[in-house]
Amino acid sequence: MEKLKTALVGVGKVTDLHAQALQNISNSHFTAVCSRSQEKANQFGSKYQVKGYDDVGKMAHQEKLDVVLICTPHPAHKEPAIAAMEAGAHVLIEKPLASSLEDCDAMLEVSKKTGKQIGVICQRRWYPPSQRIREAIDQGKIGTPALGTINMLGWRDQTYYDSDPWRGSWDGEGGGVLVNQAPHQLDLLLWYMGEVDTVFGLWANLNHSYIEVEDTALAIIRFKNGGIGNIIVSNSQKPGIYGKVQVHGDSGYSVGVQTDGGAMFIAGMSNIQEPPVNDLWSIPGEEGNLEKWKLEDTDLFSRINPMEYFHQLQIGAFVDDILAGRKHLVDGEAGRRTVELFTGIYRSQRDQKPLSFPLSPEADGTFDGRKS
Repeated sequence: MEKLKTALVGVGKVTDLHAQALQNISNSHFTAVCSRSQEKANQFGSKYQVKGYDDVGKMAHQEKLDVVLICTPHPAHKEPAIAAMEAGAHVLIEKPLASSLEDCDAMLEVSKKTGKQIGVICQRRWYPPSQRIREAIDQGKIGTPALGTINMLGWRDQTYYDSDPWRGSWDGEGGGVLVNQAPHQLDLLLWYMGEVDTVFGLWANLNHSYIEVEDTALAIIRFKNGGIGNIIVSNSQKPGIYGKVQVHGDSGYSVGVQTDGGAMFIAGMSNIQEPPVNDLWSIPGEEGNLEKWKLEDTDLFSRINPMEYFHQLQIGAFVDDILAGRKHLVDGEAGRRTVELFTGIYRSQRDQKPLSFPLSPEADGTFDGRKS
């Protein structure tokens, strides 16, 4: 079996999930890890019996890497991604692709120049209930997606924000709930509804006075297919209620997934509390499947480590795609669309008007309206 030489950049809380995946995937040869601190790289590398580096380009060159998985804070994705691609490696990046469109476009330009693929971790696309929705849409079972909604009502406390020095700041995190927690749901909405035409957005900090960034955001969307959408995402509801993505077709039939129930997990700090399930399904003749699927998904959840399982599915799919010369399901362009959507929400509040897409990078000093 052909194996690709793989490595990690970053040694934070989420990195153990990716290290375990790279060790467990049959066609991955986990080889090295990189951190800005050589000492931390060595410590993490010793844990997994891989070599530690403090320079991404040097690591990729010396180890002749095929795939580099990047787990740094969001504003620090661009530099290691570009260094890895220029050194000959494909890159898989923890969500979101970046915190700014400028960084997204810089990475995509290097990807095009080098021929190296970019993927973005969005493991919730691999949830069975999420995939059932995509299959129903592809099979025309709800007609054209006409209305898409996100309701994500979660909680993050001060312990969470104090757990890393970069959390809760514009410069360190790049944003709040839109940039850190919501990209999974934003990605699903775009996967189901297609590209955005217009967005009107608002954001606020409701009850986290000790951070700079937003804890809540809303948006109204017009999609290019003529459909409309609504987004409500928040980190302000104790102890966390749910995260839901629902799609209603022009046929009148509806499908939905509850991706998160109760307190949403925090990588390296807590576990997934409830199984992802389809919470809405009105397609004629299939209404009775809802309870059956919930039992199936709950059974799967009880037999796996859900924190590791779905990450490993996507990382394994990325390695398979590189070996087969296929485009990855969540590629760099898909990652950019998520960044474009949350950028549009920030800019819309700043400009106090709806914004038409596509959006281009801007450098006016307000960081797309986040620092206005």
